[in-house]
Amino acid sequence: MGPKRIHNFNAGPAALPRAVLEEIQSEFLDFKGSGMSITEVSHRSKWFDEVINDAIERTRRLLNLSSRYQVLFLQGGASMQFCMIPMNFLADGRTADYVNTGTWSTKAIKEARIQGKTVQVPASSEDRNFAYIPRKIQFSKDAVYAHITSNNTIKGTQWDAFPDTGQVPLIADMSSDIFSRPFDVEQFGLFYAGAQKNMGPAGVCMVVIRDDMLDLIPGNLPTMLKYSTFAEKNSMFNTPPCFAVYTVQLVLKWLEETIGGLEKMAAINQRKADLIYGFIDNSRFYNGTADPDSRSLMNVTFRLPNEDLEKKFVADALVNDLGGLKGHRSVGGCRASIYNPTPLQAVEALVDFMRHFESQNG
Repeated sequence: MGPKRIHNFNAGPAALPRAVLEEIQSEFLDFKGSGMSITEVSHRSKWFDEVINDAIERTRRLLNLSSRYQVLFLQGGASMQFCMIPMNFLADGRTADYVNTGTWSTKAIKEARIQGKTVQVPASSEDRNFAYIPRKIQFSKDAVYAHITSNNTIKGTQWDAFPDTGQVPLIADMSSDIFSRPFDVEQFGLFYAGAQKNMGPAGVCMVVIRDDMLDLIPGNLPTMLKYSTFAEKNSMFNTPPCFAVYTVQLVLKWLEETIGGLEKMAAINQRKADLIYGFIDNSRFYNGTADPDSRSLMNVTFRLPNEDLEKKFVADALVNDLGGLKGHRSVGGCRASIYNPTPLQAVEALVDFMRHFESQNG
């Protein structure tokens, strides 16, 4: 028997593919014949060069990136991007549009405004506790960029199609749904994702940036807060988070070679979401919190009849090897994060448990 593994529904750090974990384990002491661990090899070595370059090339293939886009690996998480984006692109006297769909959008807006930047909010779903994605948004034609959060982990909502911003570059925080489905990259000036939700461990943030956006960067920023610093040095101006980048590379390999690309991944993700939402919709015991046409395929948020039952649900689930089902502390309730690495079998086990729990407590 191998080590005990539970079904992991954590929102982040989240599940990784078992095959990736086993590959890490198998070469952890001796990486590619180097006699060293990946955590020990120099970031200037041929071994790490191959890792980061392979991660970049796999990203290019999976997302169908043209030569206009560069793939960067930064530290500081998506939260660092909240300040870097306005710092790099939003000059004094110019404005940017931010659509507010919940906690992470709100934080991004705050980080721009504390720098004295001018931010407009052309649409928000705050009026109904962020339970939906706004439609028919009037973006400003003279904004430097328009910013959205593609998937909202806490509220369980997701853009099913990205908004048309015309000639204004679209920027997106894709931390929790990057690589979960195909999308047209060309309308984006930049998108970014903290790895720890859908493509790797905590410690690295992927940034995909279009070349023309680099021309907007002022010269008087701190070196480590300029995208150009990382673009010019293949993300190795200083020591990158080597282990995190390596793990992302293995997840991308799994996506490309085992799953077969983003269209196949999207079909699996849809099946998982349909299974759990279908069960919730036919239950009088569980209630989804997001509008049906705005539901996330990554984070399924739901409530039970009362908070005592929710606490019992989370505790009983863990006894049954179903972990990470407690809702975010800011909203309560329950949440099942069903990211790419979460297999269909885990969702089937969760729905079976939900059905049993309802029969015992409904």
